[in-house]
Amino acid sequence: MADIANKYVESVPGKFYVDNQCIDCDLCRETAPANFMRQDDGGYSYVFKQPTTPEEEALCREAMEGCPVEAIGNNGEG
Repeated sequence: MADIANKYVESVPGKFYVDNQCIDCDLCRETAPANFMRQDDGGYSYVFKQPTTPEEEALCREAMEGCPVEAIGNNGEG
């Protein structure tokens, strides 16, 4: 399970975030490209935009549930 204490600093404030367990598998970026982006130098994903519609929220949840290492959390500060 993702740990907010280990979230990447690039993740914008809000409910969803990515922590340092990310293995750069690309699943979240494929599932919710409007919300997740790759940090090229570090080789990991982060939340660059919090969901603003029910559709984006659903895709972020889908990405979180599909993350193979549980690096996506949804208990961030909004």
